[in-house]
Amino acid sequence: MKHQAEITTSAVSIPPVITAATAGKAIPSRRRSLGQNWLRRIFPALFGIALLLFGWQMVALSHHDFPTPWQTWQAAIPIFAHPFYIAGPNDQGIGWNVLASLKRVAIGFGLAALIGIPLGFLIGRFRFIADMFNPVIALLRPVSPLAWLPIGLLIFQRADPASYWTIFICSVWPMILNTAEVVRKIPDDYLNVARVLRLSEFTVMRKILFPAVLPDILTGMRLSIGIAWLVIVAAEMLTGGMGIGFWIWNEWNNLNVEHIIIAIFIIGVIGLMLEQCLMFIARRFSYEKH
Repeated sequence: MKHQAEITTSAVSIPPVITAATAGKAIPSRRRSLGQNWLRRIFPALFGIALLLFGWQMVALSHHDFPTPWQTWQAAIPIFAHPFYIAGPNDQGIGWNVLASLKRVAIGFGLAALIGIPLGFLIGRFRFIADMFNPVIALLRPVSPLAWLPIGLLIFQRADPASYWTIFICSVWPMILNTAEVVRKIPDDYLNVARVLRLSEFTVMRKILFPAVLPDILTGMRLSIGIAWLVIVAAEMLTGGMGIGFWIWNEWNNLNVEHIIIAIFIIGVIGLMLEQCLMFIARRFSYEKH
């Protein structure tokens, strides 16, 4: 019995005693680990930016009309110092032009979401509707978005509605296809429970399908917003008026290459921010543990 007691006692693991000295050593170690992880992430990014600046400088040295990074930085200071000035209908700050482009994207993208997501639900839920719309989508989806701009100008007779139309037609297809695909992947168990409970079709969509596919729908919307932001720049170059695309074209006519490069960086930063916002919303509605 004594021998068994000794074996039992030795088999029990005794938790380590955390003293003040041990805790004091653990905190700096954790901070050091976080600092090393931060360096591992930030160093490659800084190296990539340095490589970009180096390549930019080499291009500027080989083409004397191309501005250097330092010249572009000097040209950016007055632009960002007064981004919301108004000196005339066609001479306004970069801030107003960006807001005008964002307004067009928001309207066209919102219309695409209002139509594309419900239509995607119907295509994914009902075979007859899928067979009806699939040939139409397959025919129209490969068309370049800018090919729809003259149609918009012909129908609406104004630049702004034509821009809304172009944004709508280029961003609606990813929403329709992505929504239809994720609705088809809903587990049959969910739908079988709905049949047993005799739920209406509207209740099935609202209570079962929509919560289940919402994270994937937001992922499709992230792809669409990137396409919409790409297209609006080209559309504004053709339609004129206020907007970042028109601002680039106007600066090209004035041979201000530094301003064009500044606008390129602004477009990239705003596009990144739009995608990150939708990714954040998608993570908030995701059921996975992060």
